[in-house]
Amino acid sequence: MGSATALALFVGIAAPAFADPDAALAKLQETVLSKGPSGEDPSPASDVVLSDEELAKIKEMGATAAIVMHYGGNDWSQAQINGLQTQFGAMGIEVIAVTDAGFKPEKQVSDLETIMAQSPDIIVSIPTDPTATAAAYRAAAEAGTKLVFMDNVPTGFVPGTDYVSVVSADNYGNGVAAAHLMAKALGPDGGDIGLVFHAADFFVTKQRYDAFKATIASDYPNINIVAEQGIGGPDFSGDAEKAAGAMLTSNPNIKGIWAVWDVPAEGVMAAARANGRDDLIITTVDLGENVAISMAQGGFIKGLGAQRPYDAGVVEAKLAGYALLGKDAPDFVALPALPVAQDNLLDAWTQVYSTEATENVKASMQ
Repeated sequence: MGSATALALFVGIAAPAFADPDAALAKLQETVLSKGPSGEDPSPASDVVLSDEELAKIKEMGATAAIVMHYGGNDWSQAQINGLQTQFGAMGIEVIAVTDAGFKPEKQVSDLETIMAQSPDIIVSIPTDPTATAAAYRAAAEAGTKLVFMDNVPTGFVPGTDYVSVVSADNYGNGVAAAHLMAKALGPDGGDIGLVFHAADFFVTKQRYDAFKATIASDYPNINIVAEQGIGGPDFSGDAEKAAGAMLTSNPNIKGIWAVWDVPAEGVMAAARANGRDDLIITTVDLGENVAISMAQGGFIKGLGAQRPYDAGVVEAKLAGYALLGKDAPDFVALPALPVAQDNLLDAWTQVYSTEATENVKASMQ
């Protein structure tokens, strides 16, 4: 008996410690975990302010701006554009173009060249590929256009010299949130999971992937990542459906799959339906309408880490104002992660989009 007791005590001492998902998620909203593209410490969005006098000066300039998106096919992009257009309107800045590259670098280069023929004072953009688009952004900067970036910056660019600032969500924090939400949904027994990641040189999606994996490894030793598949797009939903379908066939014991953002998560949902896996747990990043409807219904989507794209767009426009005024800007501005589950879905939607949830989402709430 003595030996058995000693063994039990030893096992108890040596047993791995598991995180408390709820406590971890609450703590996550109090800080920003992400660094900037070049390792910069984050500045809070609340620090980016324009006085009434500064706004008046900007309005007198008659400045123009262009919004050059990597991809327009999701709610995140539209919310960014809405935030930018609203704030630019308040600053008297005319938006002369909004473009969508369809995640194709060559299309984005063409978009930039076309826009530069109109000599905008400001370009707010997110590069599809930091290397392939760098020369086109360099040409814009050398022509005197002020550049503000979302999430990602072109290769070799220096903040304060080549561009004004970069604004991002806490993408590392959102990856951490998705991991804790996966663990919470799986329950104390854990289990096998798969990952669908973004197979591209894209800073913020890599942050999410790294954060999710690191959190599972450090905090949840009873959860095993047994399959991973990268997707390159532009059909991110279709690619994710194929990847998840293959995972579910090869690993029938998989209990959950993480997808790198909401559109790939829609593909994972389609794969789950096709494979008769109504019990599959999915977590992701980004609060799009389709994943919100699934969450509201108590469906596949059990949780996600949300960005705050509308607020990010407002901050980006204000930073463009800094550049017009010659005012020093922070190198990297980050907005905190927002963990979302069914119980805070409607409130989270308002925080993300600065408007009430859509009727489709509200009607789906159980």
